[in-house]
Amino acid sequence: MNETISETAGKTRALVSLTLWILAAPFVAFSLAAQQRGPLPPPPAGTQPATPPQTAAGPVHPAASKSDSNITREPPALPVEEIVQRFGARELEFKKERDNYTYTQTFIIQTLDEDGRPDGEHRMTSDILFTPEGKRYEKVISAPPPTLQRISLSQQDMDDLEHVQPFVLTTDELPKYDVKYVGREQLDEISTYVFDVGPKKIEKNQRYFQGRIWVDDKDLEIVKSDGKAVPDIVKKGNENFFPRFETFRENIEGHYWFPTYTRADDELRFSTGSVHIRMTVRYANYKRFGATIKIGTPVEVKPDKP
Repeated sequence: MNETISETAGKTRALVSLTLWILAAPFVAFSLAAQQRGPLPPPPAGTQPATPPQTAAGPVHPAASKSDSNITREPPALPVEEIVQRFGARELEFKKERDNYTYTQTFIIQTLDEDGRPDGEHRMTSDILFTPEGKRYEKVISAPPPTLQRISLSQQDMDDLEHVQPFVLTTDELPKYDVKYVGREQLDEISTYVFDVGPKKIEKNQRYFQGRIWVDDKDLEIVKSDGKAVPDIVKKGNENFFPRFETFRENIEGHYWFPTYTRADDELRFSTGSVHIRMTVRYANYKRFGATIKIGTPVEVKPDKP
């Protein structure tokens, strides 16, 4: 979120931005059941009237999940380096699989006044679809006029929504990060390994995740992340800060865990004052756009005799 100081009016604006997950892959569409299980908590009160997707295990209480007191320090079943390499490979598989899906995305951004009441909002619901040629595109199905006065959209936050908030730590990305084993934690029925993750170095014009991830100890795939996009950007006359967020995944197909819900409720402290923001992003109605057709040995079929 970015605050720009105007030289003419002397007023400030905070810039917030989001983007849609835009990926591409040519396939033939068919549907699969979604939202089977996963550590998905209920949304913050008042952020969205829709009922959140439920899981087979029920909601995970976010306050308990954040607490280090619930993390045991027992060693993992496998060497830490082996776990990291294996979940990196699984994440790479997942990233490729995700390219085959359409879904509906709804995001809401609000600014809150001193009493915690929304005083501005921007919401949009879109279907992420494929053309017959297999090119992914966005179809906006609902976009009421925004009422935001203190914030608007910025490019860095657009990049964060696409790459950082639905955080995927693949084998290709692992060399960029320090990954530290913290312990084990039970998220309802899901037993997880917990890791702290941060960039080894910050390169110009690159965005990174810094925070904590929870990795399913059976599927070896991220099921939850809690942190923020870095770096914050502060330049003369321009302060660009980014909120802390949580992203929750659910088991959509097989061993693959898909992001279904991101939330942020944070206070961004600009030099001219703080701005309380709340954001939710929902990914729903996952449908696989693709089919594998097996072609066997041709067999001659003779017509029936009259």
